Amino acid sequence: MNGFGQWLRSFGARVAGALARFMHGRYGTDRLNMVILCAGLAASLLSAWISAPLVSLVLWALSYGLMIWAIFRSLSRNTYKRYQENRKFLLIFDRLKDRQHRYFACPKCRQTVRVPRGKGKISITCPKCREKFVRKT
Repeated sequence: MNGFGQWLRSFGARVAGALARFMHGRYGTDRLNMVILCAGLAASLLSAWISAPLVSLVLWALSYGLMIWAIFRSLSRNTYKRYQENRKFLLIFDRLKDRQHRYFACPKCRQTVRVPRGKGKISITCPKCREKFVRKT
């Protein structure tokens, strides 16, 4: 029995090494991937619970599409592009959570400016180009 345990450990080490070599240079998983996978799982569960055949079929196809997209992102070798996608997602997600500030784009240079919420009409100065514009917060 001791020989089988040793063989099993060495087999596990070989599989782990092969998986590490396969994933070398690939993007892996991030926050956006987890959201995509959770949305795919939710669509899959909804397709199982809904009895309308057309809606169930659409949700089933959506769930598979989302899961394939998440796998594609994980195995992608274009890490810069996947990083940029995740960064943009996190910017939007953090803005949705931020209830104390409003975000405006400068009309001249398109720089994003964060200002406190609930101050009425205020004059905003862009930190990049010094353009002044008035917005209601």
